[in-house]
Amino acid sequence: MKHNLMMAGLLSGVALLTAGMFGTTAASAVELHFVMGQTGNDLAVFQTLFKDFEKQTGDTVTVVPMPSSTTDQFGQYRLWLSAGNTDIDVYMTDVIWAPQLADHLVDLTDAAKAAGIDKADVPQILQSQTVGGKLVALPAFTDAPALFYRKDLLDKYKQPVPTTWDQLATEAKLIQDGERTAGNKDMWGFVFQGNAYEGLTCDALEWVKSFDGGQIVEPDGTISINNPKAIAALEEAKTWIGTISPPGVLGYQEEESRGVWQLGNSVFMRNWPYAYALGNAADSPVKGKFGVTVLPHGPDGKPAATLGGWNVAVSKYSPNQAEATKLAVFIGSAAFQKQLAIQLSHLPTAAALYDDPEVLKAQPIIGMLKDVVLNAVPRPSAPTKGKYNEVSSDFWTAVHNTLAGQGSASDNLADLEGKLTQLKGSGW
Repeated sequence: MKHNLMMAGLLSGVALLTAGMFGTTAASAVELHFVMGQTGNDLAVFQTLFKDFEKQTGDTVTVVPMPSSTTDQFGQYRLWLSAGNTDIDVYMTDVIWAPQLADHLVDLTDAAKAAGIDKADVPQILQSQTVGGKLVALPAFTDAPALFYRKDLLDKYKQPVPTTWDQLATEAKLIQDGERTAGNKDMWGFVFQGNAYEGLTCDALEWVKSFDGGQIVEPDGTISINNPKAIAALEEAKTWIGTISPPGVLGYQEEESRGVWQLGNSVFMRNWPYAYALGNAADSPVKGKFGVTVLPHGPDGKPAATLGGWNVAVSKYSPNQAEATKLAVFIGSAAFQKQLAIQLSHLPTAAALYDDPEVLKAQPIIGMLKDVVLNAVPRPSAPTKGKYNEVSSDFWTAVHNTLAGQGSASDNLADLEGKLTQLKGSGW
């Protein structure tokens, strides 16, 4: 009952803040199909919040769930859009997909201006969704990862919050061994996203950048990944496998990492802010036992966090473009973003929400990560354009091979440089 009352209050907040946004209910209602991935509690929360949109417009929203893997999602989206699929009206898109999908998406520039989104959102997020002068997606929330740490265990073993990767590895091993001796045979020191997919590109970009090893491909198109500092970053990460990180981490995505962490079986975790709300849920074994901080760095660099985030795009093949655009504006509104922040600890792109007392009371992590978001490291989707997917796949494969002991970082990055040079030569 308490949950239902709270949800009713949140929905009434959306209703008040968005009242009048869409005018009167349409004479002829339509069914809109919205596709999104399944991560954490996102699907359930979106479906609940859409009820207010349905009341305002008379339209209905059917959510089409996708796998949590962004790589799998992108592959399916590209198939649907390339085929001119008319069944999906609105797509939830990763921040890096705009250059690759732009030709299939409606220009939302005028809609953003009419709703005031163009002036309220963090500018670089909107810029990331602008291709050839077209705003092809409206931000729903942004993302920047953090280091989750067991505050109770650091206190127990009298260890500080680590600031370097070396320090993290040392503390992780110390506490892992101590907890295993005390009876928790399942304890590990550090979990992250080690599977061969887009998530590993994010993690490994942070390692490389934090060692001052560049950004894989620089903003001017220079291929920079094959350098001594990048090699050192990957060689250090390789030492974690089987020592402070389970061998199975090479198959982990976000939810597998969170599962180990939230059961209380890891000292440290690299993950996105959504894990904060879930970790503090009433039924979470680690509720009240953990803290968050910026990710560690290497000996020559600074902390680096990959820019993430999700947006909403309208398919140009939708037979309901006007109604679909209204839904995109609804999701991109500050009112909707506020509920995503409060309920899911998603980072807003509406700048004012970083100082909103209700948001900060519900999810303190959001205030802490404001500066991290503003300085987050973008993946090289802008300079590599339509070839980004191949670039990222080649990168995560080289990293995964290194972590799995299939070749040295030096050999794998040299091979990667050759592949990227060939891709660039064919035009990206």
